[in-house]
Amino acid sequence: MSIKEQLMADMKSAMKAKAEGKLALNVIRMARAHIRQAEIDNGHQNFNDDQVITVLRKEVKQRKETLAELADSGRDDLINQTNAEIAVLQKYLPAELSEEEIRKVVQETLNAIPEEQRNMGFAMKSCMAKLKGKADGKVISTIVRELLAK
Repeated sequence: MSIKEQLMADMKSAMKAKAEGKLALNVIRMARAHIRQAEIDNGHQNFNDDQVITVLRKEVKQRKETLAELADSGRDDLINQTNAEIAVLQKYLPAELSEEEIRKVVQETLNAIPEEQRNMGFAMKSCMAKLKGKADGKVISTIVRELLAK
């Protein structure tokens, strides 16, 4: 079952759950709307699972940025709601790699790059190609910087 089909099935379940499924229903509807808008923006193409995952990761990233802003406001209700939305979205995303696994892939990638081409831009391009969708870009960037500084 594709992610889009899973979203549709879960949306139906959330509708049947009435009040208990209200948050999930709203998040799933929003996610489906963003996926549909991205499909329209890309020439009305039908997205595959990788493209859907990209859209969902973007949504999770936006919510995490919102959490950082809400931390200063003292609005615990909004913080709890945003965390719940992130939890709903992460059900549809593959698990991210641990920091040790990311560090191992980055080290292998850097070892494969010739010494004269070892710079941040080239290293990030190579690492992101291998880790796209499996790890957060900020974590990758931090590890690449750290390993290039050695």
